[in-house]
Amino acid sequence: MLAFDDFTLCAATADLADEPAARDHADAVEFCMDRARRPAAQLRAYDGALPLVVSNRPAEEGGEATDDDARLDALADAAECDAVAAVDVELTAMLDGRGERVREAAHANDAAVIVSAHDFEGTPLRQDLRGILGNALEHGDVAKLAVTATDRTDVLDLTTVTHEYDIAGEAVATMAMGEAGRHSRAVLPAYGSRIGYAPVDPADATAPGQYDLATLRQLVDDLRGE
Repeated sequence: MLAFDDFTLCAATADLADEPAARDHADAVEFCMDRARRPAAQLRAYDGALPLVVSNRPAEEGGEATDDDARLDALADAAECDAVAAVDVELTAMLDGRGERVREAAHANDAAVIVSAHDFEGTPLRQDLRGILGNALEHGDVAKLAVTATDRTDVLDLTTVTHEYDIAGEAVATMAMGEAGRHSRAVLPAYGSRIGYAPVDPADATAPGQYDLATLRQLVDDLRGE
């Protein structure tokens, strides 16, 4: 299990053959099953050095999977693979009960549960940011929230709420998408965000405003004084 008690940088990919190229900079690999070819076979064959964080996102959460029972069943099955140290399941699926089997499978196999939410339209008010993260923490080990920033105030609000949860000892992962929020991916780990994401190849970015893996590693380490 990944404890997420400190910052973890994930190399996001749909091809586990990318794992060797990520080792110099990443702490883990986020395997995006919804974009992968033969994801179950890739998981069975995986023998890389980095632990896996597995996601299987529906279209409304930025992925390519159909939001049906098969999507969540595949995520639950993935949790049984020895290399999988965490699974990422959406807050909406936890709130309607469909994601419970994913959480049970993950914990039964000593994998952490990241409960995530994405807002591709904007950044909620601070009280709403707190509410989303609080709801996610009720269902998982880490609460992840990605919003879309239109200006610096959005990033400031997200930074403030991230810091509040960090000093309370809660594990949250936050980021602001879009050009206005680009710097948040490097800055928020200094305020307590526990997980960052970046593609090994910049051409493979899965969210607006992502840095490539090597750049984000250097920025985060510099800002955290490491």
